[in-house]
Amino acid sequence: MSLLVPNQRDHVDAHADLDQDELYRGLVEKIRLESPQELSWRFSAVPGFFVQSDPDTDDMNFNYALQDFGLKKPWEQLIEEVDHLNETSAGNECYKVIFLARHGQGFHNIASQKFSKEDWMAKWRFLGTDGEITWGPDSDLTELGVQQAVQNNEFWLDQLSKGAPIPSKFFVSPLRRSASTLVHTWKSIDIPKPVVCEGVRETIGLHLCHKRSTKSTIKQLFPNFDFEPGFTEDDQLERVYSSEKEQLHEQFLRINYFLQKLFESDWDGEKVDKSADSTFVNVTSHAGTMRAFITVVDHRKFTIPTGGQIPIVVKGVRKV
Repeated sequence: MSLLVPNQRDHVDAHADLDQDELYRGLVEKIRLESPQELSWRFSAVPGFFVQSDPDTDDMNFNYALQDFGLKKPWEQLIEEVDHLNETSAGNECYKVIFLARHGQGFHNIASQKFSKEDWMAKWRFLGTDGEITWGPDSDLTELGVQQAVQNNEFWLDQLSKGAPIPSKFFVSPLRRSASTLVHTWKSIDIPKPVVCEGVRETIGLHLCHKRSTKSTIKQLFPNFDFEPGFTEDDQLERVYSSEKEQLHEQFLRINYFLQKLFESDWDGEKVDKSADSTFVNVTSHAGTMRAFITVVDHRKFTIPTGGQIPIVVKGVRKV
């Protein structure tokens, strides 16, 4: 039985607050007018590879774990076609396949459903426990969350046997639930060292469950992870948003900056280095973060359950 099934809350996370999309687009255009070099890359989702990009795919009834990731063609063909796109595209264009993974169920997911929305927003989101369960700071996975990640491990092993590529770059949110999800998902599979990255964490501020642990604690819990340059010991971002929560459109912009760095890492100063082994990328994060990725690359809205994943072929074009 699949444990990777979306619910109505997941649907709301993926589809609501469309006004934030408009605010984000306005903010991006403002930045491009005032500081063009700050957002050199433009991103778009490329259809035709996965059924998740098709407008007629029902995201509430689709299950990637039972449908070969939504593949529209065999992995070998997909790899060849994406390689061909990179080889024949202009010097300022680049294509990547980004596997976005949402953490498994965390104790904060249970807590936010245990109380009414009014009580959660007024009281419990600022706290870490009700005496029965503990969800903050830095909420961990429930047993169901662990099993969701284990099921993804079985799924990935099956896909690898069918020719799926192991991503050459792994990024992970510093929050424990995402880091644990990555560990269980890729257990027994030889992968590059994941990089802990502030840019792909969940919406920052006010919710205690979104405050991360110290760098020392993360390093102790996940000794096989690396950290992005400048990663601080304490959660400096949580302090920035201690009185006012990061808005969704601000989070969308944060993900745009993450993608700017990712694509710029292949830029040699004049053109994209097409020999770079960076076509396939894995990012393990959160519902809000995945919504942000989907918005930034202009993919259709898609509901992702706890523990769920979505692959997206992303085209980046750099202004030169």
